[in-house]
Amino acid sequence: MILAIFDFDGTITTKDSFEDFIFYSHGVFKTLWGILVVSPILVLYVLKIMPNWKAKQKVFSYFYKGWEKADFETMAQRYTRERLPTLVRPAALKRLEWHKQEGHRIVIVSASFENYLRPWCESFGFELLATKIDVKDGRLTGQFASKNCFGEEKVNRLKAAYRLNDFKMIYAYGDSAGDRYLAQIAQKFHYRPFHD
Repeated sequence: MILAIFDFDGTITTKDSFEDFIFYSHGVFKTLWGILVVSPILVLYVLKIMPNWKAKQKVFSYFYKGWEKADFETMAQRYTRERLPTLVRPAALKRLEWHKQEGHRIVIVSASFENYLRPWCESFGFELLATKIDVKDGRLTGQFASKNCFGEEKVNRLKAAYRLNDFKMIYAYGDSAGDRYLAQIAQKFHYRPFHD
């Protein structure tokens, strides 16, 4: 068996899908206003005072806490159908199709949310490990139901989901410093391979 691991944001796509999803679901004015409100959090993150997962969770909470789960899922599915395909790099999709034709097992590992990534992955037959959101009494709590699937957590999730030693070859594709952890488990690690 051969496993092909792909990061999503920046590797398969041309931009960060979480940020794009916020613009899609809130509109430009509300998003820009929200960014202004949460800017102190973003500054702390940039200065490396606040960790990635905590900053992301606070931003997510600002924009989505209290949303009904059904409304969020509907928005996520619309985003998957109407917007997400426009972000995909043709070269990345071509490589994914090559792995699929070769009969390789393909898993997308992403810090973005499974709510809009899962329908996209299922449409191609890809497996998915992504960040899960917490829901209580039918509404989003603003918290994550899993650890943010970023950096070393990607490797942890892969090790928990797959018997990696069973694969005779593992390919991995990423575009950020956090994705370099994938090089620890892959025989062939490709860094920013689809960037022009």
